[in-house]
Amino acid sequence: MKEAEIKRIVREGYADRVQHKSSCCAPTQTCCGSGDATRTISKAIGYTEKEMDSVPDSANLGLGCGNPIALASLIEGETVLDLGSGAGFDCFLAANRVGKSGKVIGVDMTPEMIEKARENAEKGGYQNVEFRLGDIESLPAADNSIDIIISNCVVNLSPDKKKVFREAFRVLKPGGRLMVSDIVLLKELPDFIRKSVAAYVGCISGALMKAEYLDTITEAGFQEVQVLDEAIFPIDCMANDPTVKAVINEMDLSADEIKDTANSVASIKVRGVKPE
Repeated sequence: MKEAEIKRIVREGYADRVQHKSSCCAPTQTCCGSGDATRTISKAIGYTEKEMDSVPDSANLGLGCGNPIALASLIEGETVLDLGSGAGFDCFLAANRVGKSGKVIGVDMTPEMIEKARENAEKGGYQNVEFRLGDIESLPAADNSIDIIISNCVVNLSPDKKKVFREAFRVLKPGGRLMVSDIVLLKELPDFIRKSVAAYVGCISGALMKAEYLDTITEAGFQEVQVLDEAIFPIDCMANDPTVKAVINEMDLSADEIKDTANSVASIKVRGVKPE
């Protein structure tokens, strides 16, 4: 697929998700327990009950693959930029940490997400958060203006990840930090999955090999690049994700193929620093 086509498909897929609140990169209620599915997903990938209770309910769509805020070490007064901010969940958590003297900017390419995020900001009374419509490959932010960039299961969706990290490097201040949760591959996926539209929107087929992902961050200029946390997706969770189900049905995968695919995918939290 061409880059423009990939971006159109992803944009439409996430516009649908904000309207129907379906999950992307995390296990669903069927897999991981009873109760509200979105809260179950969020708890499974590292968010606390306190964090979930501290932001508007409709901000949390259960679309992530980790909690980048947990390891970001945010400081009061900092300026934070969220790549692929969705309905604003991580932005609002960041805003609670940087305080009124800080600022949080969310960037998302889906108009429906931006609209929902702005509604949530107004609902929650957030004066230090703003949302900008734009591509993460061409960030609507000035050079050397951001203290820390966060992202949650979004960079893997970009058809040009090298450009994403170059842009992140550009807008960060010297000494600025990068903290992303994302999906990577531990071994190559079969061609029939890599070429699947459903798998791309579901954060699977667009993912890079782990080593290549880390090299891409380093090549952008970041130093001290390290994986702070890594987890293999459970097989039953993979099989119960709505998007993965679509892939399984579309490709008529066997149990062994499902197992092999699940063991190929990992969620990682990665840190990097822009040199002084």
